[in-house]
Amino acid sequence: MAQEDVPRGDDRNDFQRDRDIILYTSAFKRLSGITQVVSPHTGHVFHNRLTHTLQVAQVGRSLAEKLHIHYADLAGQLGIDPQAVEAGCLAHDLGHPPFGHVAEQTLNKLVGEDGFEGNAQSFRIVSELAFRSLDFSGLNLTKATLRAILKYPWVYETRPIDKSTGEKSKKWGAYGSELTPFSFATDNSDGGPVARAAEAELMDWADDLTYSVHDVEDFYRAGLIPLNQLRPQGKPGLPEVERERFITYVYSRRSRISELAYVEKPELISIFDNLLFSYFTIDGAYEGTRDQRARLRSFTGQLVNRYINGLGLLRRDDGSIGVEINPGYKREIAILKQLTWLYVIEAPSLSLQQHSQRQIIGYLYRVFMQETRQSPSRLLPPYYRERLQDVLAKEGGKDLGRKRIVADLIAGMTEDQAVAVYQRLNGIVVGSGLDNLLG
Repeated sequence: MAQEDVPRGDDRNDFQRDRDIILYTSAFKRLSGITQVVSPHTGHVFHNRLTHTLQVAQVGRSLAEKLHIHYADLAGQLGIDPQAVEAGCLAHDLGHPPFGHVAEQTLNKLVGEDGFEGNAQSFRIVSELAFRSLDFSGLNLTKATLRAILKYPWVYETRPIDKSTGEKSKKWGAYGSELTPFSFATDNSDGGPVARAAEAELMDWADDLTYSVHDVEDFYRAGLIPLNQLRPQGKPGLPEVERERFITYVYSRRSRISELAYVEKPELISIFDNLLFSYFTIDGAYEGTRDQRARLRSFTGQLVNRYINGLGLLRRDDGSIGVEINPGYKREIAILKQLTWLYVIEAPSLSLQQHSQRQIIGYLYRVFMQETRQSPSRLLPPYYRERLQDVLAKEGGKDLGRKRIVADLIAGMTEDQAVAVYQRLNGIVVGSGLDNLLG
């Protein structure tokens, strides 16, 4: 990346500087207005994308520090820096659009060529869209931090074949427009696919264990996931209907879940029962008593600690060093995720909300795409007007550059912004001409 003059008196190392740069971006602040799974406007205190990201960063750094304690030689040879992992964790969800995967899927269909993907959008933000100097594009992050962001180290065009489906992967880490920073991060000028870096492995594990555990905590507190009914009762003759329902649901979906694909039902039951019986000690539905709060905190704390300790380093037969994650813990986390799928994501109430969210994203996309063909373009904020002029000068009448500008604009909104702009454009709320909704 571009050389950068470090101000006199700045005693931070490059990775500390990366971390702080990300913390102060508007893209990072925006995450407080992005839902984790369900909207926070319900009276319950749920994790949002910002609180989730902060927890992922803390866990990611802890994982890297633990490797230096227990695998000092191998970690040193790999060059894993805890602060670089922390910086990558802080940036991993920057591209998450309003309404999450609903918007991601909708924008992907609308953009078409090169698509839209939240992970690729995160990489695009740090390497192109976010900026702090006119001297270089993006945030000018180090190679190690960029590597840590690349959970899927390939561009759209070079997506590998997914073994479970026989089709190209539906995930990718960078758009073709970011091939230069991708090449810098991976030392691969062809766009990959390349092996995932150790820093990205740590980021991904920190992400997985954090949201799987804390989503279950959130939705048990909200009365949506009946953990108390899923815990084995151990009383002969006592029907365990809800527990059987969940086990049957997970078993029916196991072919779609790589960690559980070859797990037979008795083993699945054993894993789940051991998980809840060993760690979850609350007998009833959540009421918020002091005892329940303490027990719930103990439940999540013990699980997070368990999964942090489930990671290590090993030297492979070919002499390379890799990250090793306990396969049993992977299966447990896969089961925890299914709790959220059954009781929250596939619930009819969320489906209704997601339908309205798709309508909002689709409408905003159509309006702003039409606006890119207007001259002057008054609905677009000044920065996006400037980018539009650059695109028109380079691409003429082609649509891909316009589509990417509109996707960037929508993906950079908070959920409240998206709803407010939709209402304003439809005349549902007139508002004031002085409101700067997209500033």
